[in-house]
Formats: sequence, C-alpha cells, structure tokens
Amino acid sequence: MGKLLPILMLLVGVGAGVGAGLVLTPAPKDDAHAQDGAMAGDGHGGADQAGDGHAAETGDGHGTDATAKADHGTDGHAKAPAKTAQGGGDDHGEEANVPEFVKLNNQFVVPVVASGRVEALVILTLSLETGPGLRDAVYDIEPKLRDAFLQVLFDHSNMGGFQGAFTRSNNLDILRGALLEVAQRQLGHDVHSILIVDIARQDV
Repeated sequence: MGKLLPILMLLVGVGAGVGAGLVLTPAPKDDAHAQDGAMAGDGHGGADQAGDGHAAETGDGHGTDATAKADHGTDGHAKAPAKTAQGGGDDHGEEANVPEFVKLNNQFVVPVVASGRVEALVILTLSLETGPGLRDAVYDIEPKLRDAFLQVLFDHSNMGGFQGAFTRSNNLDILRGALLEVAQRQLGHDVHSILIVDIARQDV
C-alpha cells in the first residue's frame, strides 16, 4: 500500500489537471468567438460604409448627368428655334424687296422724219422695273402709259435722237430718264427704272 499510494495520488493529480483543463478550456473559445463576431460586425459596418459610398457616387453621377443633359438642352435646342426664326424673318424680308419686271405687251414704232418725209422707223420693246405688287396696276393703265411713252419717243425722234449713232449710251440714258419721269407721274415712285429690251431702226 505504501508503494501504491504515491501512484494513486499521481493519477488523481493528473486526472484533476485534465479535468481542470477541460473545464477552463471553453472560456477562451467563447472569447475568441465573441471577437470573431465583433470583427464580422465591423466587416458588415465597412460593407455598409462601402454601400453608402457607392450610393453617394451613383447619386452624384446621375445628378451630374441630368444637369449636363439639362444644360445641353438649354444651350443646344433652346437657341436653334431663335436662329430658325431669325433666318425665316430674313428670307421673308428679302422676298419682300425683290423687284418685278413688267413687260409692255406691244412694241413701239417711232417714225424718223427728215426733209418732210419718213426715212426710217425705230422699233422698241420696253419693260418697267417696279416694286412688288405693281404689275396689275401697270396693266390697268397700259393704254394711257403707252400714249405718254409715245409722246416722249416722238419728241426724242424730232430732236434727232434716232439719227446717226442713236444707240450711244448717253443718248439712250436721256431717253430712259424721260420715260421714267412719265412712268412715275402715272404710277408713283414705285417705278424704279425703264428698260429698253429691244431697239432697231429700219430705213424706208
């Protein structure tokens, strides 16, 4: 018994140590698990922060795009109609200022008299350059206008205007001026000029 007693005490001591180790071992595991849980919680918090950052970036990005689109709509599409309207106004203004050319229906035949006899005939075709909308007014008084033009042509012929080099520019300018004065007397200053479209002289 004296020899067995130390052995039994050793076994009891070992068993007590093992039991104490088993009892005390779970406490560190719980602490480690709590720490792991805390770290996991921090990880989720970081994920939440990342989510917040992504939401903020996404929201700011869409807001910037919307602002850019709004600015593009203001700068690009809002000014285009103004240009179109302005271009349209200019076109209508130019059309309103376009002159009309009114050709008288029949030619004018003017005798050239020398030594008491007709030695030649001058044939002319005349047109009027007028403001817009005067064509009907010209044709309404064409007989009266032709009579006035013939009187001017006869006077020009009697002064020797159709003798010799009758097509000289200064000679024809005098004739145009006299015809324009008569036309403006009949139709007003909307008649801008008289055009001699054709002119010919035929000896008889």
